Amino acid sequence: MQIIDGDVLAGVAAAAPELELALTVPADAESAAFFDVDNTMLRGASLYWFARGLASRDYLKTMDLIRFGWSQLKFRVLANEVPDDMHNARAAALSFVKGWPVAKLQVLAEEIFDELMAERIWSGTHALAQLHLAAGQRVWLVTAAPVELGKVIADRLGLTGALGTVAEVEDGVYTGRLVGDLLHGPAKAAAIAELAKLHGLDLARCTAYSDSVNDVPMLSSVGYAVAVNPDGRLRREARARGWEVRDFRTARKAVKVAAPVALAAGVVVGATVATAAVRRRRPRP
Repeated sequence: MQIIDGDVLAGVAAAAPELELALTVPADAESAAFFDVDNTMLRGASLYWFARGLASRDYLKTMDLIRFGWSQLKFRVLANEVPDDMHNARAAALSFVKGWPVAKLQVLAEEIFDELMAERIWSGTHALAQLHLAAGQRVWLVTAAPVELGKVIADRLGLTGALGTVAEVEDGVYTGRLVGDLLHGPAKAAAIAELAKLHGLDLARCTAYSDSVNDVPMLSSVGYAVAVNPDGRLRREARARGWEVRDFRTARKAVKVAAPVALAAGVVVGATVATAAVRRRRPRP
């Protein structure tokens, strides 16, 4: 075990002004932390904010953005239960990147993160990630959004990397086909299992964070599961399974622990928040 020193705690306090307590985080080369992005690390849907940034650059029409936002909401709420919605979400992801040069998407993702997403990072969740990093653990984002967008967010936050939905590329341009399927539900659990094998990680010593009941397979695959800003179904699941719950959605003390089990040595961090808002035109490669 490694005690987090004063300098690190000062940095975490800057990221989460309502820091209440920091205990210890295991210094363990075989453990890591995995964070969902939408509503866990970032307030709202990363793809929505990306689409809004494209709209402001006149790449998207207003009605297309509204339709896109609606499809993302349906995907989030219903995808696990309604096969047609999963298919439609997959089709939306395909059309979203088709014809785009990879290099252009990268540049736009960086610009739009700085412009619209940076201020919407949950400081409490980011602080949790920083504590894992300070203990020498690696930290990955795991998202259904395109992996390129996930990597930009991870890079901007100083994290190890990201797993995300992979779009096929030919001659430096997205084809509109996926490599595999959306990184969603059980696919997230399979992806972190593969990553663990590659990096020699013991999932029983790893931690996963998510806000959505759709991520129960990922949360169940690690030794320490934490529900962050959980939806109603995940909150109930967390209580039933004895998982820790952290809620950063209010400015008051918002740390709610379902049971003091998760995180080999836990950290409790409060946070302040940000705000949200809207526009799609055909991309110009």
